[in-house]
Amino acid sequence: MIKGYRKIPCVIQRGGTSKGVYLHERDLPSDPDILQKVILAIFGSPDIRQIDGLGGADPLTSKCAIIGPSDRPDADVNYTMAQVGIVDPLIDFRGNCGNISSGVGPFAIDEGLVEAREPETLVRIYNTNTKKILKAYVTTENGKSVYTGDYAIDGVPGAGSKILLDYSGTGGTLKGSLLPTGNPVDRISVPGVGEMEISVVDAGNPTCFLSPEVLGFTGIEGPQDPEVISALDTIELIRGNVSKLLGLAEEARKARIQSPTLPMIAFVSPPTEYTSFTSGARIGIHEIDFVSRLFFMQTMHKTYPGTGAVCTGVAAMIEGTMVNRVCSKKAGEDRTVRIGHPSGVISLEVEVENKPDGPELRLAAFGRTSRRIMEGFVYVPEHLY
Repeated sequence: MIKGYRKIPCVIQRGGTSKGVYLHERDLPSDPDILQKVILAIFGSPDIRQIDGLGGADPLTSKCAIIGPSDRPDADVNYTMAQVGIVDPLIDFRGNCGNISSGVGPFAIDEGLVEAREPETLVRIYNTNTKKILKAYVTTENGKSVYTGDYAIDGVPGAGSKILLDYSGTGGTLKGSLLPTGNPVDRISVPGVGEMEISVVDAGNPTCFLSPEVLGFTGIEGPQDPEVISALDTIELIRGNVSKLLGLAEEARKARIQSPTLPMIAFVSPPTEYTSFTSGARIGIHEIDFVSRLFFMQTMHKTYPGTGAVCTGVAAMIEGTMVNRVCSKKAGEDRTVRIGHPSGVISLEVEVENKPDGPELRLAAFGRTSRRIMEGFVYVPEHLY
C-alpha cells in the first residue's frame, strides 16, 4: 500500500476503435457521489491533459466500463458505461458505447465472470445505461479469450480475433420506438442557423441525422479540417436543440452539461471518394453505401462509434429518413450496410421491417476486435472515500 491512497484492480483494454478502463463493480463504492469522484480521479479529470490519471486526453480514450454479475435470467453480466469528462468534472451515464462494449465479453470471460465454452462463448450483456440486452460472441480457448486473429477494422492497426456484437435488442432506448419523434423526418428551426430537416433514430443510442449542406460542408471533411473545428459550436447548438426536443435537456444551451453525449449528431451524404484520415488510403465509391461524419462530445469522431454505426445502419433501412435518402442500397436489397467514416469503412448486418404502425428492428450486428493491454492496480486518494 501507498500511504494516503487506495488501490483498485483495473484492466486497460481496447474495445474496437476506443480504449477504456475496465473495472469490477465489486471494487467500487456504491455511493453515486463517491463513485463519481473516484472515477474522475482514476482518469485524472478535470484536466485538459488528464496528466494525473489514466485518461488519454481524448473522448475515445476517456471511457470507463463497470462490470459485474447479473441476476437477470436473460443476462450473464451487467455493464455500465461511463463517458468521463476531460476538462469538466462530469461523467455521463446516459448512453452506451458500442466499441467499449466489444471489450466487455472478453473481460467477463478472462475475469471469470462467465464460463468459457470452446470454440466460441456467448456473453449476454445487460447495459444498465440503456436498459437493453446485447450479445457478444467471443472466440475462446483454454478458458480464456482469444485476441489474435486476422480480422481487421479500419481505425485500428493490425488485426485480431473477430468479436460479433448483436445489437438487435437495443431499439428504442428513450421511448421504446426507433423513431422517438414519431416521424422519419422532422423540420426544426435553430436560432442563428435556420431551418433544416433532421431524422432522429434510436437504436443503440439516439442519433440525429442531417445533411452536411446545412453548414456548407461537402460531407467528406476530416476531424482536423479547419472548417469543421470552426463549426463545432454551431454543431453543438443544433445538437442542443435536438436534445431539448427529445427531453434530454431543459434548454439547448444546457445540453453540453445535462446531456453531453446524447443525442449523437451525424451528417450523411451520398457515396463519395475520399482519403482516410488515419491511413491515407483512398476510400472508393463502390466500397460504401453512403458517407457519414459523426460528432461525439463536441468533436468529430475519428472513426465511428459502435452504437452510432448501429443507429446509422438501422436509419438507412427505415423508409424516408435522411440516411435512407442518401443510401445507395435500399431496404430489401441486401442486409449489409457499409458506412464510410473518416478512417475507412464499417459494415453491419441490418434488418428492419417497415410496418404501417412504425419500423421494427430485426437484426443489427457488426464485427469488432479487442485487446487486453494492461492489468494491475490504479491508485486513488484515500480522502475521496
